[in-house]
Amino acid sequence: MEIIYKPIGVIHTPYKKEAPPQPFYSEAEGIVELYEEYRDGLIGLEKFSRIVLIYHFHLSKDYKLLIKPRLNNELRGVFATCSPNRPNGIGISVVKLQKIEGVKLYVKNVDILDETPLLDIKPYLEKKE
Repeated sequence: MEIIYKPIGVIHTPYKKEAPPQPFYSEAEGIVELYEEYRDGLIGLEKFSRIVLIYHFHLSKDYKLLIKPRLNNELRGVFATCSPNRPNGIGISVVKLQKIEGVKLYVKNVDILDETPLLDIKPYLEKKE
């Protein structure tokens, strides 16, 4: 079975070669730019303070099932790491949504490389106590 995804936009960040391993390590801001044809899909998203970005690790290389994470010397399986080199190069990040202007989403706490293809956006739902 073949699975094909079509990007819906591009993520712009200050990270050109290496990004933090998780959003909580980053205070950096970025811009998520949707392609115009997806504009209506943003209606109502401004009500959320955090969003989930789903994207393609466009610069990742071949993966290994066993690796040493960059913040730890313990050998682990790739599924126990945040490595961008994965069997399917799909990444997810929860970021703060600051504002939306047209098809541009201004976000904070990005841990994504610049020019990363965006696959999807979802609201981050927090449990109310």
